[in-house]
Amino acid sequence: MADGTELYTLVEEIPELERPVLLYYLDGFMDAGGAGRLVVEHLVGTMSPRTVATFDVDSLIDYRSRRPPMVFDTSHWVDYKAPELTVKACEDAVGVPFLVMSGPEPDRSWERFTAAVIELTKRFDVSLTVGLHGIPMAVPHTRGTELTPHGNRPDLLGESTSWISRVEVPGNAASLIEYRLDEAGQDAIGFTAHVPHYLAQAEYPPAAIALLNGVTAATGLAFRTNELEAAAGQAKKQIDEQVAASDEIAEAVRGLEARYDEVAEASSNSLPLAGPDARMPDGDEIAAEFERFLSEQEE
Repeated sequence: MADGTELYTLVEEIPELERPVLLYYLDGFMDAGGAGRLVVEHLVGTMSPRTVATFDVDSLIDYRSRRPPMVFDTSHWVDYKAPELTVKACEDAVGVPFLVMSGPEPDRSWERFTAAVIELTKRFDVSLTVGLHGIPMAVPHTRGTELTPHGNRPDLLGESTSWISRVEVPGNAASLIEYRLDEAGQDAIGFTAHVPHYLAQAEYPPAAIALLNGVTAATGLAFRTNELEAAAGQAKKQIDEQVAASDEIAEAVRGLEARYDEVAEASSNSLPLAGPDARMPDGDEIAAEFERFLSEQEE
């Protein structure tokens, strides 16, 4: 395995951690509805974060492919928002410590980066590593958000049946972490939230709430989600108004509801596309419905 020791720096005073859970989300790969990003922003913004490790982004990021923002004011540069890839220690609603790793997905040195993450999990004696993100699915926003669990701990995945058997997809650093942790004999799982495909490019707080509920079920960590619940309520109101304003979109949503309910009734599991006769829409169908939805929005 590659050596990733030089890719990170630990703080001098590390808070007391007793076999913490590590949650992680890397920005750059698919994250429909901003599901994983919303989770991280909520946790870091509300749960007393303390940085315990910082990665050397200069060794990992291609600045020309993802240029950090800079601010020019009148005659000179006044701000530079440098990218950060960190591990932070947080506390859940009852004071149980856990770790959150977040930042941009590395553009290079994936093996060294993954080795560094594994070294950190050993350094902090992490009990379970959990990845989080969202994917677009042919589901309506009027039904509950489902999750696809995956990983090397079958006892934490529940009885859900996967919506797909085998598929080859473009690689990403987050999935490589889970894969390498499995090879290293360390516990690793992930949760993928199913986001309505016509809302994939918008923020979708219900998906973030579903991810946190999945983490709670798997780890026992407790989260306050009042802010996300309020945001989810506001989002649903706006979506319902936009759908009601277009007969074409309303008809498409009703079609998704009918398919969802039919499959849910026929299947013994809770995944909306897992029934024997269910058909995943092809890329052209998803793109067409998504474009129709976007055409009705002002922004």
